Amino acid sequence: MAYDVPGTTDGGLAGAAGSTRREQFTTLTEQPFFVSVRGTSVEEVGGLWDRLVVGADVLDTYGPSQWAPASGMLTDRFGVTWVLDVAAPYAG
Repeated sequence: MAYDVPGTTDGGLAGAAGSTRREQFTTLTEQPFFVSVRGTSVEEVGGLWDRLVVGADVLDTYGPSQWAPASGMLTDRFGVTWVLDVAAPYAG
């Protein structure tokens, strides 16, 4: 899915002017949207990560996180910011 990023100003389309970076656990961006991919296993999403990370600027390394078995964030070589994560097991 793609989602808009609240609080961005003067952002352009992917590949246009605008950057994304992490500072003190906060994402700062000039991009108008991010692309989010959620998978069902660490291996599935890890395979996507391995392809996207080539030539990318890694914002959060792919690995275990507090909310998911694995997650990561990067801006690919075309300027698109991706958020990848693995769905947490359903506890219902």
